[in-house]
Amino acid sequence: MSEPIKNRYEFVILFDVENGNPNGDPDAGNMPRVDPETGLGLVTDVCLKRKIRNYVETVKEDAAGYRIYVKDGVPLNRSDAEAYKALDVDEKTAKEKKKADPELDRKIRDWMCANFYDIRAFGAVMTTFMKAALNCGQVRGPVQLGFARSVEPVIPQEITITRVAITTEADAEKKGTEMGRKYIVPYGLYRCEGYISANLASKTTGFSEEDLSLLWEAILNMFENDHSAARGKMAVRELIVFRHDSELGCAPAWKLFDTVKIARKDPADASPARSFGDYTVSVDESALPAGITCTRMG
Repeated sequence: MSEPIKNRYEFVILFDVENGNPNGDPDAGNMPRVDPETGLGLVTDVCLKRKIRNYVETVKEDAAGYRIYVKDGVPLNRSDAEAYKALDVDEKTAKEKKKADPELDRKIRDWMCANFYDIRAFGAVMTTFMKAALNCGQVRGPVQLGFARSVEPVIPQEITITRVAITTEADAEKKGTEMGRKYIVPYGLYRCEGYISANLASKTTGFSEEDLSLLWEAILNMFENDHSAARGKMAVRELIVFRHDSELGCAPAWKLFDTVKIARKDPADASPARSFGDYTVSVDESALPAGITCTRMG
């Protein structure tokens, strides 16, 4: 692994959805998430982190140092047990071995960070170690994402569908089709803001320059291997990265985010947006504080 990153970053992700459901709410029948006060669409940070994890898992295929901790079908305790085994510890002996070796917490944490990319990036809560009274059970990661919010209000639509495949023999005697429903957003452009702490990277997880390059790659491609009937046309349109010239940063994050403006190409057009081409995206680089470099990817 290369050295931990030395610079703080903030970034803005712009992605859109067309005739799909970007993030269903299980408490609302899987309808697209919407802020009820403003009508703006929402996509959770957890949803976006899942896409990033899936991309890294796909391209790295469990390569050393790039495994994924929060993974479908793999109990977290199974991965925790690997760290115990590597350091010749188990649940019964953890407390005693910690007394004998005050560095045991750090060693377990470092082993998990070295082996799992998503722990290095996002951190993790590892209950196996917390139950053993080890202080390495909760790791705060340097990469943090906020909720994505649509630029304009979205109106989810409920689409009724039919299918000719009947589930049971008894139902087949009574009817020829079955009804179903799916929810879509006709079009929505979403904005997500994120943060990367070089301080946490150097002091805690070791998130490196190589990890950072992979993160940018994963963000730009996070929907490309995730297409489905519900998310058929989703794409990251642009990734705007602000790099500070120092570890702790040269300016508040909000000042950088405020330089990113998204507007309709035709301000007089009151019709609903139906494509990314309906918008213009600009960054007021003249307003950036000293020590900040802006890079636009996409």
